[in-house]
Parts: sequence; structure tokens; C-alpha cells
Amino acid sequence: MAASSAHSDATKQRIDAGLRALAAAPADARTEAATAVFAPDCRFHIAHPFNDLDGLAAGLDGFFTPLLDSLHHASRTHAIVATDEFEGAQMIAVMGHWHGTFTSDLVGIPASNKPAWVRFGEIHRIDADGCIAESWMLPDILDLIRQAGLWPLAPSLGAEHQWPAPGGNARALSATDHAVGHANLALVRGMHAALGTFDGKSLDSMDLVPWWSPNFAWYGPAGIGTAFGLDGFRTVHQIPFLTAFPDRRGGQHIGRIGDGDFVVTGGWPSVTATHTGNGFCGMPATGRPVGMRVMDFYRCENGLIAENWVPLDITHLLLQMGYDILGRIAHLRGHPRTSL
Repeated sequence: MAASSAHSDATKQRIDAGLRALAAAPADARTEAATAVFAPDCRFHIAHPFNDLDGLAAGLDGFFTPLLDSLHHASRTHAIVATDEFEGAQMIAVMGHWHGTFTSDLVGIPASNKPAWVRFGEIHRIDADGCIAESWMLPDILDLIRQAGLWPLAPSLGAEHQWPAPGGNARALSATDHAVGHANLALVRGMHAALGTFDGKSLDSMDLVPWWSPNFAWYGPAGIGTAFGLDGFRTVHQIPFLTAFPDRRGGQHIGRIGDGDFVVTGGWPSVTATHTGNGFCGMPATGRPVGMRVMDFYRCENGLIAENWVPLDITHLLLQMGYDILGRIAHLRGHPRTSL
């Protein structure tokens, strides 16, 4: 176990350093920096509009270069870096922010020429050579739109702000601890099971009190926002979500990680549902089937969940519901659709 933990720590530290080095690398050194951390045939699954990109060259051209070219003085901070084995492969999950001065448009989002923080959640599958072979990445594109001074939706029910680090501290590279981590993973999976007991009528049919600390913090994506405590969580997220997607099904994970205080789960999609109710992000029911690209980063404390960060590809979810956020921004900026 000691050797395994030491190996996990070494890989975690190398991936952490490599991803941050890529963010800070000058344009002419990005390929070299990316090659140090990603396998040449790495497969990328990234929030809309980047989506699926096959191979490192495609990932650089289709995601990293446009993002980093849009951020002057670009860099990247990590608040959580956690690792575990899932289905025979080492997985590393990272939560943090890309940041810099937003000086060039990105995917049609107008540059603000102000500092911007693009929060993200990521899960990476590591190959036998210690490189990233497959990546699932959720940069919060809608939050960048918000920071650019645009808001194409109804007002968020929760507070919108930069996500804080766990417990208010920078704790990115805590030592790998799978004994504690797996106990916390069991806690989180127990909470997931409780979510599945909803009877379609009453929130009390889900007994969530045993799983969450009384004053837990729930940090949602742009469009939903942050809430504190079970009452805030229900008001800001759970009631609108259950009303809009009463038949939701979860647990289709591409990774589950338990590492010390931190647990990470995610899927592509992790949740499938039919949009049959009103209210989610102010949208009327459409009756359309949807799949949600979502991750959950949890911090556990004293046998309870204390904090939960939730990267969710809202832009992609709303596109499935018939609302093209980026298309609307293009229209408002003088580039409307002119054909069906």
C-alpha cells in the first residue's frame, strides 16, 4: 500500500505540474508542454462547443490554443487534485480555474479586457506510461459569458461568484489516502442512493440529513449558483431540477475517486432525463430527452459531506432543450442565422 500511495503521489504531482505548465507556456512552447503530459492519441471530451476531439493535435488546435490565446497572462490554479483507480486504470481529477486577462474573443464570447476566471472540473485517465490517455473537461463556458457582461438566461436562483478553495484553503496536493478516501466514497454513494428514493411527490422521501453537514456549501455551475445548507440547496437547485426532470437517472460514471477528504464522480453523460417540467434556468418544458455532462467534487469532514462543487455543461444541456446560447450571442453581436 505504501508503494502504491507513493506511486499515486508521484503521478498526481507530475500531472498537476504538467497541466499548470501547459497553461503558462508561451504559444511556441505549448506543443512541447502538452506532449509532456498527454499521450499523442489522447481523446478529449470537452464542454460545448468544443465537444469530442481525437488526438493531441486536435486538442491543441480545438481547445487549448483558442482558450489560452484569449487569456493574456494565462495561468491555471488547482484547488483539488485527487487520484484513485477506476475499472483498472488510474484516474486523476482536478478542480480549479484557468485565469488571465480576457483580451481576445473565445467561441463568439466577446473579450471584456478584464481579468477572468474560467472555473473547471476535469477527470483524466492515465495510461501505463503515466500520460493522460483520455480527458473529460468541463470549463464553465456560461460563467465566462457572465463575466463578459452578458446574461442570456433568467437570473440564477443562487449566488454567482468565483468558486472558493476547499475549506477556504489551497489544498491541491494533499498526500494520497485511499483508506480515508474510500470511506468517504461510500458516504457519497450512500447519499446518491438516498437521492434515488424520491417518490415524485415530496422532498422528505429523500432523507439527506444523515449525509450532509448542517451548514454544507453547494457550489453550482453558472445558471444555478451557490447555496448553503439543505434549505438553500433545495430552493436553489433541487426543487427546480426535480420539477424539470422528474424521471432523471444518474450514476453512469466514467470515474469514481476517493482520496482523503475528497471524492469525485462524473459521467458523460452522468444523468439522463426527459425535460417535462418548467423552471430549470427559467426554461419552459420541452418534452425532450437530455443527457447531462456533470461532475461532482466533494469535501468530506467528520463523516459528512461539507462541500460540493458541481461542474455541469449547462450550455450543452440547454442546446438539447432547443436553446442555443452561443447562437443567441452571435445574433445579438450582429451575426444572426440566415437559414434553417
